[in-house]
Amino acid sequence: MNHDSYSNEYISGILNSVRTIAIVGASANDVRPSFFVTKYLIDKGFTVFPINPGHAGKEILGRMTYARLADVPVAIDMVDIFRASAAVPPIVDEALALTPLPKVVWMQLTVRNDEAAAKAEAAGLKVVMNRCPKIEYGRLSGEIGWTGVNSGVLSSKKPIMRSGFQSFGVRQK
Repeated sequence: MNHDSYSNEYISGILNSVRTIAIVGASANDVRPSFFVTKYLIDKGFTVFPINPGHAGKEILGRMTYARLADVPVAIDMVDIFRASAAVPPIVDEALALTPLPKVVWMQLTVRNDEAAAKAEAAGLKVVMNRCPKIEYGRLSGEIGWTGVNSGVLSSKKPIMRSGFQSFGVRQK
C-alpha cells in the first residue's frame, strides 16, 4: 500500500470499525499531544487504554494505564503509536503477538516505519503512518471545517452551528 496518502474512505473505514484503542506512549502530562488525543478519543466514545510503562497501575483521564499491550484485559482494535519511528518495530511485534490480532496499527504524526508497516500488513492489519486520528476524525466529521480550516472554500458566510458535538457516525450507541 502507498503510505504517502490515504483516501477518505480508508481512514473513515478504520475510524468506523474500531471501538478499542491502545495508545502506546500515552502521557499524564496535560500539555502533551498524546494527552489531547487520548481525551479526544474518549470524548468521542472510543474505549481507550493508555500504554506507558512508567505510569502503569495509575490512571490517565480516569483510565487505567498498562505497561504493555499484552496487559490490556480486552481485545484491542487499534494500536495508536506515540513513539519515535525507531521504536515502532518492537511495538508492532508486540501487537502481532496479541490474540486476537488488532485490526489497525496507527502511527502518529512524524512517525513512520515502512518495514514494521509491511510486517503488520502481511499479517492482515491495516496501517496508517504519519497521521493523527484526532485530526482525521475532526477533518472527516466537519469539526475542523467549522472554522474554515481544510474546507477548501473561502467564504464570508457564517457556518451553521449545530448543538452538541459533531460526529460522522462513528459513535452510535
